[in-house]
Amino acid sequence: MPRPRDVPSRARVVIIGGGVGGASIAYHLAQLGERDVVLLERNELTSGSTFHSAGLVGQLRGSVSLTRMMMDSVQLYGRLDCGWVPCGGIRLACSAEREEEVLRQVAWAKTFGLPLQLISADEAQELFPLMVTDGVRCASYLPTDGYLDPSLLTYALVDGARQAGHGVFTQTRVEDIVVRDGRVRSVKTQWGDIEAEVVVNAGGMFAAELGRMAGVRVPVVPFAHEYLVTQPFRDRAADEHLPTLRDPDLLIYFREEGAGLVMGGYERHSAPWSLDQHLVDRIPPDFNGRLLEEDWPRFEEIAANSARRVPEMEDVKVTRLINGPEAFTPDNEFCLGETEVAGLFVAAGFCAHGLAGAGGIGKVMAEWIVGGEPTIDVWEMDIRRFGPQYRSPRYTLARAKEVYETYYDIRYPGHERQAGRPLRTSSAYSWHAEHGAAFGEKSGWERVNWYQSNAAAGDEGLRPRGWAGMHWSPAIGAEVLATRERAGLFDESSFAKLEVAGPGAAQLLERLCDNHVAREVGSITYTQMLNRRGGIECDFTVTRVREDLFQIVTGTAFGNHDASWIHRHLPGDGSVRLTDVTAQWACFALWGPSSREILTPLTPDELGFGYMTMREVAVGDVPVRALRVTFVGELGWELYCPTEYGAGLWRTLWDAGAPHGLIAGGYRAIDAMRLEKGYRVWGADITPDESPLEAGLGFCVRDERTFVGADALTEPDRRLRCLVLDDPRSVALGNEPVRIGGEVRGRVTSGGYGYAVERSIAYAYLPAHVGIGSAVEVDIFGRWVAGEVTREPLLDPGGERVRSV
Repeated sequence: MPRPRDVPSRARVVIIGGGVGGASIAYHLAQLGERDVVLLERNELTSGSTFHSAGLVGQLRGSVSLTRMMMDSVQLYGRLDCGWVPCGGIRLACSAEREEEVLRQVAWAKTFGLPLQLISADEAQELFPLMVTDGVRCASYLPTDGYLDPSLLTYALVDGARQAGHGVFTQTRVEDIVVRDGRVRSVKTQWGDIEAEVVVNAGGMFAAELGRMAGVRVPVVPFAHEYLVTQPFRDRAADEHLPTLRDPDLLIYFREEGAGLVMGGYERHSAPWSLDQHLVDRIPPDFNGRLLEEDWPRFEEIAANSARRVPEMEDVKVTRLINGPEAFTPDNEFCLGETEVAGLFVAAGFCAHGLAGAGGIGKVMAEWIVGGEPTIDVWEMDIRRFGPQYRSPRYTLARAKEVYETYYDIRYPGHERQAGRPLRTSSAYSWHAEHGAAFGEKSGWERVNWYQSNAAAGDEGLRPRGWAGMHWSPAIGAEVLATRERAGLFDESSFAKLEVAGPGAAQLLERLCDNHVAREVGSITYTQMLNRRGGIECDFTVTRVREDLFQIVTGTAFGNHDASWIHRHLPGDGSVRLTDVTAQWACFALWGPSSREILTPLTPDELGFGYMTMREVAVGDVPVRALRVTFVGELGWELYCPTEYGAGLWRTLWDAGAPHGLIAGGYRAIDAMRLEKGYRVWGADITPDESPLEAGLGFCVRDERTFVGADALTEPDRRLRCLVLDDPRSVALGNEPVRIGGEVRGRVTSGGYGYAVERSIAYAYLPAHVGIGSAVEVDIFGRWVAGEVTREPLLDPGGERVRSV
């Protein structure tokens, strides 16, 4: 029995979890001047998953923010006494597809100033002499990557927190988290209660259990992850280091361990751990500082692959096979941020790369806690991205298992995950399936990417080169051109729909939106909501349905995010109600020059109401809320009806459109058409890191600067620009570097092929002085493709199509 701890009765911030994540948050809070902080650990520091981490640190990741966080980590580790070894890191490519991935990563690294080098197989062997070059086509080498000791790092961070006066209490188990009136109030420990304004759940594999105490679902699953440590077997000078080595085609990684090696990987047959009959994690209360039993049969594939790359692994003596649980999320991204319980934050689900990200995680979380919002775009890591379907342990496990077992697989653009599908379907789902729909998935929704039945009408010769042509169909072009020339019908039921209602609704929205939205009833306004940095936190349309009722329509994946942002600003007097009504309304978009001819015979109501207005009408036998709005730049309507009428409305529209050459289309056609019109996509072209003035959305910013974020809006030194490439078959996917005058000056935010304008289109933020007509180059898989900055939109610049009467 440990001796009692004298915990304080209150603290401004209580951090639960003494692993590297909790330690880093405490350290960074101290750096920001926070002194009233307590760190609680159920056993001893590092005794969860931290102590058995393999310790590799790689910086280049799949998103801008995550890469920046990893770079922040490396900068921090260089300043701490944590056993940091900047030995460099190699990543091998052993297939044509993997070579393309490496070329793309080398280009991507240029936008950060990371010195990632493309090297040959022989050069890789010179750096890592133990490897053989069999099958290696090329490799990348980042000299600033490395490895460290997880325990030394944790203790160094905790020492920094203690020096700032933080209380650190080991052998202190949290028994409950008290929530009252939607806000965290206190933490109950075995040694007494601690009142707190902020509680941070940094519990690692215990994070889901801690979340349940507060009624919050933290979707993480413990998986048994293995690696081995060899005995010394090679000659090594004291100051000589091998770089880390990853061979994703063989599912393996290496790092040095003295004169031996650490070797591990991600097997195809994963082992979720400590789940009950309902697949809920039930980790034994005494599982502290412990490992699982060695599981050699599961590790056999990894061991065999390691000998293919490093032949000495065949005969080397193994000190131990480390088998320890690590918490994985359903999408292999961190789980960070404030939960639906005010003041309760989460920093968990590090997916076996918490050591690499710990420095950046601590910095982001500390800034978030102190400032009330993150200082960079962390939506891909925000706990709010997980919809209500993740309350299901079975669904969460299926998704997490899939990402673990495909950890090293190449994620091509348009890649669709398969686990847990189908789950959420629209009222027209059966019709789509019967008519040859190729479905994608977003936020659990089955959505039509394209109809393969339309492929015969398309042009296979337009298939883009390389990755852009991987998950592609000629049907996309057919759907675009038919919509532009006649009409297209699209199922947008997955779009998130929020209702803001009550006597204070108009006042609240006027305070949060940069555009004027409290217009006359029936008006539709395109607007943004900004954070205090002036960045675009939300991007959507607002329809005033009644004096006291507004409907917001936002992206499928952004409903939780946008609702959370609005919710945190709700007045406390109950004058505003916020409701997610996504499932209550089907939405079908009818767009194209023939759309009026198709719709007019179906309704007794007048359709002459103007662009960006709404009317209640009848279409066939269905009551419809008709919005004269478009995301493709064509005349038409988004037609909303109660979900139970959806199937009937779709059939009615389809039957009426047949004589007019109506085509059913998918989201890939929508994306191609929105590029031609220059419509922005939140999370790619616009994020919380960009202002509307930078993004070319100044027309949305009203003159009265009384909205949140207005004070931060200044004349931008960069702007989002439209680029057209000289080679129409070279298509940018996003994140490619953009070069002007031989110097990298930006990165692509999104790109694609414009079927109506017959150009390869890309968008990128460039210095504000770069004008229309400027020559640019975009690095597409190692080849600089020429292009120019062009005036936008490329299609219908005067907007005559959308305003057609």
